[in-house]
Amino acid sequence: MNIGVLYSRIRRDEKLLLSELRERGHEVTKVDVRKLRFDLNEPPAAFEGVDLVVDRCLATSRSTYATRFLDAYGIPVVNSAATAEVCADKVKNSLALAGAGVPTPRTEVAFTKDAALETIEAFGYPCVLKPVIGSWGRLMAKIDSRDAAEAILEHKATLGHYEHKVFYIQEFVEKPGRDIRVLSTDGEPVAAEARSSDHWLTNASKGADATAFELDDEARDLVARASDAVGGGLLGVDLMETGDSYTVHEVNHTVEFKALTEATDVDVPARVVDWLETKVEADSATVTTP
Repeated sequence: MNIGVLYSRIRRDEKLLLSELRERGHEVTKVDVRKLRFDLNEPPAAFEGVDLVVDRCLATSRSTYATRFLDAYGIPVVNSAATAEVCADKVKNSLALAGAGVPTPRTEVAFTKDAALETIEAFGYPCVLKPVIGSWGRLMAKIDSRDAAEAILEHKATLGHYEHKVFYIQEFVEKPGRDIRVLSTDGEPVAAEARSSDHWLTNASKGADATAFELDDEARDLVARASDAVGGGLLGVDLMETGDSYTVHEVNHTVEFKALTEATDVDVPARVVDWLETKVEADSATVTTP
């Protein structure tokens, strides 16, 4: 099969994926999204002959628009444009989880400083203010007091971009110094890690330590339901432990897996390619069936 890898930078994750594909004898077409021009009707020549495209764009804007074009051209892409659209936006992400009955932290959205401050006061301190679009823990704020809330809201309101005027406020979840990242393919867990840190942010990009995590039946069920809620695909489902249960705070559509590969004994790239092969076979069967 010929797998297109849509990228803007080849990181270790992409190198692992490319290596696994080539070792199995698959043809790989690397496509640098920065060099493409997208026509409304005809796909760029770079995609000619590919059976499926894997979106590995770093920038959310490129990922969401490029996958939308690929969908329009009828070129299979993972993750789909619909999944990317939901996962890229924290409001849509939370709405999808809540709508599917997946436990997720209490969240409110406001469009003015005054309304946002009302939400923060109602939630109590601390609570969390997040950007609607963003990753790697960037621009997330743990708000410990009314003074801090007023200052942060003022900063966001004057930053200029309309996204900063959408105030996404979430309750602060007391977690045991860690959260759980599960990489899944269409809801089936591939590998899971606990990301631990003394800081309240436990993102790997913020220096959290990653160790293997054994999922119980409840966590597996939540991963499957969270994946379905956002449209499925190759996803990173983030959970926090809440005593004897869990809450799902986010599902990511351009998931990194190098830390998982190091923290667990799972050959993550191999499992991902297994799934890609299954996707291509299923798509081929659909096309050839009269």
